[in-house]
Amino acid sequence: MKERRDKVNYYLDLAESVSHRGTCLRRNYGAVIVNNDEVISTGYVGAPRGRKNCSDLGTCIRQQLNIPRGERYELCRSVHAEANAIISASRDKMIGSSIYLAGTDAQTGEYIANSNSCSMCKRMIINAGIVKVYVRDDRDHYREILVQDWIDNDESLEGIMGY
Repeated sequence: MKERRDKVNYYLDLAESVSHRGTCLRRNYGAVIVNNDEVISTGYVGAPRGRKNCSDLGTCIRQQLNIPRGERYELCRSVHAEANAIISASRDKMIGSSIYLAGTDAQTGEYIANSNSCSMCKRMIINAGIVKVYVRDDRDHYREILVQDWIDNDESLEGIMGY
């Protein structure tokens, strides 16, 4: 008899399915917001509505400029998966929820292990009232992050005020 998939990987599987709608030439992420076992919202990486996606243009400006991962996101044409999921949900339904993230390399299809939300997405997740973030590292393994840790360990203070 086939073993039943655990609930966290079930939602991460949904996030991975959502990621296939992504239009980024570098990385494709999917996000699923869940509260009380109800899917509240989904989101994937793509340009704002009405604008051309990188996959339509056939080029990525960050790739052209050799910008390393994690830097200069303001140059990116896309809205991140977390942001798109948050934009599509009402805050009252997100309070106390979890967000599930799955990402793959757009070229190889390999999972992006040890990834994390960027600083802008972290701030949006905090303000949305989301309490847990699950990030897929491979088909069966993931990390659980408590959003309170992002609040308590404020990375935006690193290098200033003696931190």
